[in-house]
Amino acid sequence: MELFPIQILFLVVLMNRYILGPFMRRVRGDQFDATNDEYEPTVAIIIPLFNEGEGIYHAIHSLLLQDYPPDKLSIIVVDDCSKDDSYVWALKAAEQHPNVLVMRNPENMGKRKGINRGVRATRSEIIISVDSDVIVDRGAVRQLVRRFLHPRIAAVGGRTYVTNRHQNWITRMVEIKFYFAQEWLKDLERGFRSVMCLSGCLTAYRRHVLEELEPILEARSIAGVAIKYGEDRFLTRQIVKAGYETLYTTAAVCFTASPSNVAGYFAQQLRWRRSNLVDMLGGLSHAWRLHPVVAVHYVSQFGLLLSYPVVIVHNVLTGEFWDILALHVLTVGLMGFIYRWETRHLPDDQRVPGLSFLPMALMMPVTYALFTPLALFTLDSGSWETRGAPATSADTPVPGDAPLRPAPAAEGLSS
Repeated sequence: MELFPIQILFLVVLMNRYILGPFMRRVRGDQFDATNDEYEPTVAIIIPLFNEGEGIYHAIHSLLLQDYPPDKLSIIVVDDCSKDDSYVWALKAAEQHPNVLVMRNPENMGKRKGINRGVRATRSEIIISVDSDVIVDRGAVRQLVRRFLHPRIAAVGGRTYVTNRHQNWITRMVEIKFYFAQEWLKDLERGFRSVMCLSGCLTAYRRHVLEELEPILEARSIAGVAIKYGEDRFLTRQIVKAGYETLYTTAAVCFTASPSNVAGYFAQQLRWRRSNLVDMLGGLSHAWRLHPVVAVHYVSQFGLLLSYPVVIVHNVLTGEFWDILALHVLTVGLMGFIYRWETRHLPDDQRVPGLSFLPMALMMPVTYALFTPLALFTLDSGSWETRGAPATSADTPVPGDAPLRPAPAAEGLSS
């Protein structure tokens, strides 16, 4: 009985994520992801850059191949004082392409301020934020733009796939985790056009909304320390708070690599945990403005985020950890089966075995029990904490022409 409140929270979140959201998607049909093919505005793609190395070269070239009028598309790269040869690779990619502008910040300013600088350098109607480590499918820009159905829609996010999904057990596990996070978990918020977190990997915004919110975004800090993590979630929340609508579509696709070792995965989870705690706490002040269903979902998620680690520790101390682990194995096993069934039409190279999700049964309680309290004590971290490239001279010469790595084929991907 003492764990009854946490069980209620778990059931509410489970129902909203895996039952109500997908139900709305299926009932509303085509209206769930409506489009407007007549809208073709000017678009500026902004790439905040830090220690990406050669990867930025390939990211830029994938954007130059977009299925969108070249005279309406520009690319702006903002290097945040990278310590490696990223800036040189960006300049190389921009050669022979007048619609590509490469800028360098005078000092390390953080991702959000870098994007804001890029926004000030363009008058394009739509701004698309793209992370420097992604390859963007050639139809992504058009798929994002065609979902701006009316002026109240301020942002539209896209789908991210794991390029190294077959590398090892971690990347296979992350592939399935990404699948549920993007194919299922956003459905409830999508149904009410209040998606609370749009990924910086690939998201489009109305420029005037970013300009409207710039003072708030520039001043973000904790205890006087500028915060440079979780900008994507913070920006999305501020857009919703300002009364605009936010959408998400699985039709706009990009590709990125997952952490492939435990240290990298844990570092990623710690960053995300900080972001979740900071912005879900900040969102409580205006959650009441959301649709009641979305508000209940939001508050329930935050409650579960805080209480779940307590339950794990409680079970460890009382010798009942194996019981809760068994429950996790059953739940994760069921999700693996669902993933396998829903991806049965995909080629083998675009899916992983359903059993690959089983390690999540242990990784989830471990990361929550360890990193939630650690995140609470390190909320004032001011680092990008996203790039681990070895520091080299920014003047390192670029090797001879590197061939463009082709983006993985998007055919057959669920949308």
